[in-house]
This record gives sequence, structure tokens and C-alpha cells, in this order.
Amino acid sequence: MLQCVLPFKLETTNDKITPYAGLAIFGEFIHATGLIQQINNEMPAPGSNRGYQPSLFVEPLLLMLHGGGRSLEDLRKISTDGGLRELLKIKNVPSSDATGNWLRRMGDNTGLSGLQKVNNIIIRRAINRDDNSQFTLDIDATQIVAEKYAANFTYKGEKGYMPIVGHLAENGLVVGDDFREGNVAPATRNLEFIQYCCKQMPKKKQITALRADSATYQADIFNWCEKNSIQFAIGGHLDSATKRAIDLIDDTTWEQYGEKQIAETVHSMDKTQKAFRLIVIKHPQQEPLPLKDDTDEQVITPSVRYSLIATNRNETAADVIAWYNRRGDTSENRIKDLKIGFGMERMPCGTLAANSIFFRIGVLAYNLFMLFKMTTLPQSMQRFQIQTIRWQVYQIAGKIVKHAGTLYLKVNQSSHQLLDEIRARSYEVMTMT
Repeated sequence: MLQCVLPFKLETTNDKITPYAGLAIFGEFIHATGLIQQINNEMPAPGSNRGYQPSLFVEPLLLMLHGGGRSLEDLRKISTDGGLRELLKIKNVPSSDATGNWLRRMGDNTGLSGLQKVNNIIIRRAINRDDNSQFTLDIDATQIVAEKYAANFTYKGEKGYMPIVGHLAENGLVVGDDFREGNVAPATRNLEFIQYCCKQMPKKKQITALRADSATYQADIFNWCEKNSIQFAIGGHLDSATKRAIDLIDDTTWEQYGEKQIAETVHSMDKTQKAFRLIVIKHPQQEPLPLKDDTDEQVITPSVRYSLIATNRNETAADVIAWYNRRGDTSENRIKDLKIGFGMERMPCGTLAANSIFFRIGVLAYNLFMLFKMTTLPQSMQRFQIQTIRWQVYQIAGKIVKHAGTLYLKVNQSSHQLLDEIRARSYEVMTMT
């Protein structure tokens, strides 16, 4: 007799049970959006009649990423969950090896552009439900460490990749992603990326403001924003020209800003067609470490640290700084949600092309989550991150029963109302597609 700590017995059952009844409800939402058919329409078809349709790879990946999977091996959780597969009518789940091979084939084909067309459907559907007509674009590059043979070293000295991501500040949607080699500088092709993000917007919706770090401090971007009436706040470079501009600021114009001091001047670059405001933030001096020279006397070498924001906005300098700093929540933290929440902090394949496909599927999973919250979840859950939704919705256990030709998903009474309401709203989404 096995000795245990608590007085209960562990046995098996032939009942069909899933620990992810709530994930099945999310899977139903995927079908409600018409995404399955769109994936098959837009992505390259299998090479033979025996091959799997693209959706048979993408759907399990979306479920796996939403369920908390971190690698292709975690597809086994979907494959071995007979109850979940029966509810969603998934006959077979490709193995991790087959999925890796498919990612490589799609990367060498037109899979990336096909996925973007699918993603655009979700983006535009979500934006059209937003009451706003004008949006703020936050762009930022992020490092993904990957010890892959073909990966290059990033500017941070680690092997990996350096994708750039564009979020809408107002609703968190990712309207653009560009998966890049690790040795590509964050400042590369930023204007083209901004223009690409703007083109994803549906009619009567437009990007009217831009926030970005100093990698976007470029004359062609400033000129394009001015030409297209886009307000911007972009981190500046402390180069010889801006240092001279700071030296010319009158000492009497510095104002206290918390523990810092702020002032501003007008500045231009060689190729800018119009001057812009340069807001200067003087950071408090740190007490220097006591050093000793050859005579054993202490040498004090105080230094002043500045940070800069280039802008064409009309608010006070303090208001511009506050608006610029909000990108920490609307961009940097959301990139963390994408990477950590949806498993994009690690890449499964050894080639850039295959990992580009995987990353864009991750972006699709993220945007689907934003649309899922927006359209089906109660107001009390609108600010929840994916980890909380997994705990409170996806990881609800259920029993699958077939009776008189009807399939039943039985869940705890306390969860029934929530899942029932989500299903009803998913049906509304389907009728509106």
C-alpha cells in the first residue's frame, strides 16, 4: 500500500476530461472570427493532397501560445488533450518536428506576407470597434537572445535577434512587426517601418502621433512627420551639435522638474526642413567617487548627465516629457507581454526566415488576445494580462460527454456563467464578420 501525505486515492478514469475547457472557448472564438479559412486562403497551400492545410499548423500554435506553451515540444499538450481536440474538431496535431519543418518552408515561401494579411484582418476588426479615430504609434526594438549557429551578435553583445514592434498606445494592438537579424542596428529602416504601420490602419482611422527612442532620431523621420501632420516626441542624441545648443541655454531658464531640471531650445539637423523643439533634461549629479592623484590628494570630477526629447508638440516641456514617458507602459511593457506572456522570448528554429514566421504567429496570438478581451470578456477583465486570463479562464477543467448525438462540455457551476457569456459574445462576433 503506497503511503501518502493526505488521505485520498489517485486513480485513472475513462471519462474524457480537459484541463483547458476555457481554452476551448477561446478556440471557438478563433473560429468565430473566420480566421481558420483566412489562414488557408492567404498562406501557401500544401505541396500535395496529403499535406496539412496551413491552419492545421497555425491553430495548434495559437492554442499552445495562449495556453502558456514555451516551445514547439509543448504542442504535445494540445495533441494529447483528446477532450480539447474533440471540442474544436482538431483531428491531428502535427508533431514538433513537422511544425519546425513547416515554419522553415513558410519562411522560404510567401508565408510571412500571408500571415500579415491574416493579422491585418484582426487589426482592422479591433480598430474599427475602437471609438478613437486618431491613434498614437509607439515603436521600439527589442532583443531576443538565441544561441543559434546562424544568429548574429546584437549591440548588447549577445547572439540573437533584434525585432522592431509598433503598438497603438490607445488599445495595445501590434500594427507592425519586423523580425531582424541581431546585428541590424535599431535605427535601420525606421521610416519605412513607421510608414508600414500607418498603412495598416483602416479607413477613417489614422496615426496622428509618434513616440520612439533615440534610434528614431533621424531627419527623414522628422520631415515625414511634419509633411503628414504627425506630432512626435523622439529621444534625442547627445552629439556635438546638441551639446553646443545646450551650452547656449540661459542658466535662468532652467526649471525644477521633480529632482531634475528642464529647459528647451530650438534645434535643427543638416537635413531637417523645419526646426523642432529640443527639450533638455538635466539629471541630478551623483556624488563622485573620491579619487587620488599622484600627490595623494583627492580629485573631485563632477559630471552632468543630460537626456533629450525632440518634439513638434505645443504643450509645455513638462507635459511633453510626461506624454513621452508613457511609452514605458504602452510600448516597453507591452513588448514584455508579447515576449514573456506569449513565449516570444525564445525562438524554435535555426534560421531567421523560420523564426520570422514563428514571431509573426506570436504577434497574431497577441492581437487575437486583445480582440478576445475587447469583444467577449466582461469589463472587469479588460485590464487583465494573459497570465491572469490563463488562470481564471483558460485553465478551467471540463468533462466532455456525448449524449443522444450531442456533445456536452461540463464545467463547475461557478465557471458556467462566464463561459456561457463568452460563447454568446463569440457568436455575435461571428454574425458580424
